[in-house]
Amino acid sequence: MAFELLPLPYEGDALKGAISSNTLFYHHDKHLAAYINNTNNLIKDTRFATMTLSEIVKESEGPLFNNAAQAWNHIFYFESFSPQRGQEPQGELMEEIKKSWGSFDKFKEEFVKLGVAQFGSGWVWLVKDSDGKLIIIKTPNAENPLKTPGQVPLLTFDVWEHAYYLDFQNRRGDALQALWDVVNWPKVEERFSQKL
Repeated sequence: MAFELLPLPYEGDALKGAISSNTLFYHHDKHLAAYINNTNNLIKDTRFATMTLSEIVKESEGPLFNNAAQAWNHIFYFESFSPQRGQEPQGELMEEIKKSWGSFDKFKEEFVKLGVAQFGSGWVWLVKDSDGKLIIIKTPNAENPLKTPGQVPLLTFDVWEHAYYLDFQNRRGDALQALWDVVNWPKVEERFSQKL
């Protein structure tokens, strides 16, 4: 199957203040498009051609993994945001966050701290593990939780420079902090409720 670049689930300026329309254009229309095109080219006439993107990520290595995982990561990332600003998690997810970190603010602080600490390019993730426990992890380059059995990714912030440099230059911490205002917590809660 050939993968397509789907439009963003919001207007280009909808996340202004956290992510500019200029950054969204380059990040989505250029970076993500390239990963999707590269993935399509690499799977042509191979056993991967009939797999879903997540299946390819789990089973591939090398250039195919890098491109397929980056495509998957970016789609997941863009779906994690909403123009509905200032949301917070509700219900069981908020309870689990407070149980794990003591407070929502402490969770956000730890999440940003780990994202800033990622050397070079990569991602910071909120993950539900096989015991249902919430953890924060960071991954380099294209790596993601799909490669680890039992981990369910719930939320990610991109710490590759292309995700924030046009808006925040080298201030990665400020860029990550700004994203809290536009997190689509209902989407994160939906992911949290999924069974392994």
